[in-house]
Amino acid sequence: MFARLTALRKPSLLVAAFAALALSACAPPTSGPAVSGGPSIDTSAPVPVALLLPMTDAGGGGGVARSMEDAARLALREAGATRVDLTVYDTTGTPAGARTAATEALTDGAQVIVGPLYSQSISAVTPIVSGQGVNVLSLSNNAAVAGGNVYVLGQTFGDVAERLTTFARGQGRGSVAVIHGDDVGGNAGRDAIVRAAQSSGMQVATVQSYPLSQQGIDDAGPRIAEAVRSSGAEAVFLTASADADLPFIARTLPENGVDPALTRYIGLTRWSASGEAMSLPGLQGGLFAVPNQQAISAFEGRFEAAYGTAPHPLAGLAYDAMTAVATLVGEGRRDALTGGAITRGQGFQGAYGAFRLLPDGTNDRALAVAQVQNNQVVILDPAPASFGRPGF
Repeated sequence: MFARLTALRKPSLLVAAFAALALSACAPPTSGPAVSGGPSIDTSAPVPVALLLPMTDAGGGGGVARSMEDAARLALREAGATRVDLTVYDTTGTPAGARTAATEALTDGAQVIVGPLYSQSISAVTPIVSGQGVNVLSLSNNAAVAGGNVYVLGQTFGDVAERLTTFARGQGRGSVAVIHGDDVGGNAGRDAIVRAAQSSGMQVATVQSYPLSQQGIDDAGPRIAEAVRSSGAEAVFLTASADADLPFIARTLPENGVDPALTRYIGLTRWSASGEAMSLPGLQGGLFAVPNQQAISAFEGRFEAAYGTAPHPLAGLAYDAMTAVATLVGEGRRDALTGGAITRGQGFQGAYGAFRLLPDGTNDRALAVAQVQNNQVVILDPAPASFGRPGF
């Protein structure tokens, strides 16, 4: 998960994984692509599964952690997973705590680790689990920590960018300007958009950055707008977050002549996370991606029925991870938790709809393409229900 603690907004614990850029420091990449290794489980006994969460995080992550634990246990109950022995280990929200928790989990015989939540903690755990024959289903959306035996469950920039550039190309948009904030998250988003655009056959007409402050965006506006106009770009792809830089960049670009009626605006983050963003004139007609809304509503309803409260927006990640584990273990195979099994092509059905883990440690999630119309969210292309649709 990426850090975006700027002058544009106050620091906060986390932003929902499907709403914006999550707030945790970006970690260095791991050693390489995922491998097919993993444990050989005893199919006649309950499988030990470790859930690493910041239960006593001094920064306030305990509430998120408790909601995630509840979601994980809900997934097990719904799957009828009597052969999964789940133990929660407290990371305290720190890298040191994560190292201790992972060490204890391995000592206790865990056959798979779900978590940790923060990128720094995942990086701390990686050397401990490396070579131990245990895969890690982390709860981050930071692709930089994916690889080796570490998989990320959170929606990645690359996944969103691929969905939206493919859709835009199919709608006849042949070129795109990439506009990003000049920080770690913005740069990562830029790279994901460029790769996705090139893969979908869109020309990258120009790439422009801006400082993450209101004054910096205002000052950069004329330069960026001129670059967009002179490049002939048919779309503008923004990395901006609804609760940070989006209101400013979505205002300054139209003011400087980038007409959203002519140049389609596209968003890497979930614009609907902010009701105010839906009313921005520059975003009318713009595109962004959202998960399967029916799946989310159904999960939230089941969670509230079970616990009497709504789940944290990130709780579904723990539900998805445990659903994958329970599904695989329930097949009764000794290789159920190997990389080859975890990355099965048909994927799984989770809190946010269909998803699958990929051999490089990232994931595909079934996403819908949404448009802002008259200050409202309208679904233009629904999220696929499974991975069986051609081209998906």
